[in-house]
Amino acid sequence: MWFKNLKLYRLASHAALSHDALESALEPLAFEPGGSQDSQASGWLPPREEGGLVHAAHGQILLRMHTEKKLLPATVINQASLARAQEIEARQGYRPGRKQMKDIKEQITLELLPRAFVIAHDTRAWIDTQHGWMAIDAAATARSDDFLGLLARTLTPFPIVPLHVQVSPAAAMTQWLLDDEPPVGFAIDQDTELQATNESRATVRYVRQTLDPEEVRRHITQGKQCTRLALTWHDRVSFVLTENLDIKRVAPLDVLQAQQDGQAANEAERLDADFALMTGELARLLDDLTAALGGLKQA
Repeated sequence: MWFKNLKLYRLASHAALSHDALESALEPLAFEPGGSQDSQASGWLPPREEGGLVHAAHGQILLRMHTEKKLLPATVINQASLARAQEIEARQGYRPGRKQMKDIKEQITLELLPRAFVIAHDTRAWIDTQHGWMAIDAAATARSDDFLGLLARTLTPFPIVPLHVQVSPAAAMTQWLLDDEPPVGFAIDQDTELQATNESRATVRYVRQTLDPEEVRRHITQGKQCTRLALTWHDRVSFVLTENLDIKRVAPLDVLQAQQDGQAANEAERLDADFALMTGELARLLDDLTAALGGLKQA
């Protein structure tokens, strides 16, 4: 159950997230399917099949937001609205005006919503109360924003603050490539992206290709900066770091895969073991990464 992406945040200094208090806070916004006229519904669900809305162990918390969204393409609405407008024009003798067309589209949308396809997805988040981290498993900012929005409706005061480091990831990654020397404990992998800082935004990408240090230096001296860099941490976890301090394509390597393949009596025990292994490794990785970026900076 390893997270594939990490949108990173910090716990606020006032945050005190106990299991029981968090469970009680989530309950009023537990997921319930939307009505026939609702285009989207979101809420909390248990992270594992048998359990409460909060899964917690040794200061580590797992949350799960469930979202169901009705798929109603604009082309379908437009086509149905046009047909309806043609019927009205035939009756009243003239084409519907702008305001009437807006009313027609709204009516068509209400009529079609109950028959729309439903797309469901889960967004999970890990909260490390021991080290002050929160990570949302989301590749897109919109998905993490939806999670933060539901969390803001759930918890008062809001316990999450942005993550800031002393050295920007782009500057740090560029320097690592320029020196051909990653920080201690990290190795540079085969994927990277270099982008010009001027208006051209010219971009060079290396995909599954061993980097030529001299070629990379030439791109950097010509004004390009590293915006994505694939790294491996202590031969245990591989990932891609971005200029926005997002971590993507997180993957445990063979040494951890072997530990994950241990015996578990049932699915619940496997989830507990995997969650403990993931949080232990990622907490240490994040500590090393923030240290390589000059440490945390107060907002």
